[in-house]
Amino acid sequence: MEESNRRMLRARDAMDRAYAQPLDVPALARIAHVSESHFTRTFRATFGETPHRYLQRRRVERAMFLLRETDRSVTDICFEVGFGSLGTFSRTFRDIVGRSPRAYRKEAVAVNVPTCFTMAWSRPRS
Repeated sequence: MEESNRRMLRARDAMDRAYAQPLDVPALARIAHVSESHFTRTFRATFGETPHRYLQRRRVERAMFLLRETDRSVTDICFEVGFGSLGTFSRTFRDIVGRSPRAYRKEAVAVNVPTCFTMAWSRPRS
């Protein structure tokens, strides 16, 4: 069990590092040294969500930060965090956060508190 968890953490760490890169289940399964189907089942059992959903959430978390802290366009942020189309980004953002990227930007206020608190308070709940 410990070895399985270590393999899943290795894959999750790779997703955290390269969230903006195109990542797919076969590549992640190779990182974890398991088959694709075993990887998907074990990842979901370990972390409570599929690898695809985890990667989407990580990308949206980064987008939330960029929307709060920069004045860059939503389109630029969409492509920087790894989404291939603005429509997919907006739909996924709304599914995870509960409002559109533009609405989130209007409501979000950057405050001077430690990043760890901001991340905990604004973490998507999906």
